[in-house]
Amino acid sequence: MKIAREVKLIGRGKFASSRAWKVARRKLHAAIKKVEWPKGSGKFTIYAESGKKRGKGNGVKPIKDGLMIDLHKQGYRLESSALLTGNRKFGSFDAVLDTKYGPTVVEWETGNVSSSHRSLNKMALFLLEGKIAAGTLIVPSREMYKYLTDRVGNMQELEPYLDLWKSLPCKEGVLDIVVIEHDATSLHVPRIAKGTDGRALA
Repeated sequence: MKIAREVKLIGRGKFASSRAWKVARRKLHAAIKKVEWPKGSGKFTIYAESGKKRGKGNGVKPIKDGLMIDLHKQGYRLESSALLTGNRKFGSFDAVLDTKYGPTVVEWETGNVSSSHRSLNKMALFLLEGKIAAGTLIVPSREMYKYLTDRVGNMQELEPYLDLWKSLPCKEGVLDIVVIEHDATSLHVPRIAKGTDGRALA
């Protein structure tokens, strides 16, 4: 899999320029690039079929699950218990890596664009309150999106709102978006199943 784009929304303070963040970012990007389909192919080739119709296209969750297995091997905690801020309860992050500056968290989008907004807003709020050091949202590119489950969150639909997150008065921390994309398309590879075990991508 390739990283088509990285969008830095917030990058301020000591952690943003620290070796700890550079190492965490490098390892995350390396893990993303290792995601492959089909298994053992050494690259990510997606079945070239539109996901707009029911039963067509490719699933999303198995792609995420393959990455999560790799991150767990690197020391990330997966789906840690729900987090509290004030009297408000938020759902778990997909993956959390502890650093001396605080947790760095990862969210891989498998829901619709409203879910993407919630993920970014949750990470932004935790940054503002000093509860995390960095947050990264992973979403498919416009080119990849057309082959996935219809209406899944994607970079194209987040684009109009980027200036809002960039303007947040956060003095410390990192908030970014990593845009992923397939290496190739083919009609001679299996579809990525919808809602099944992602260990096949490990």
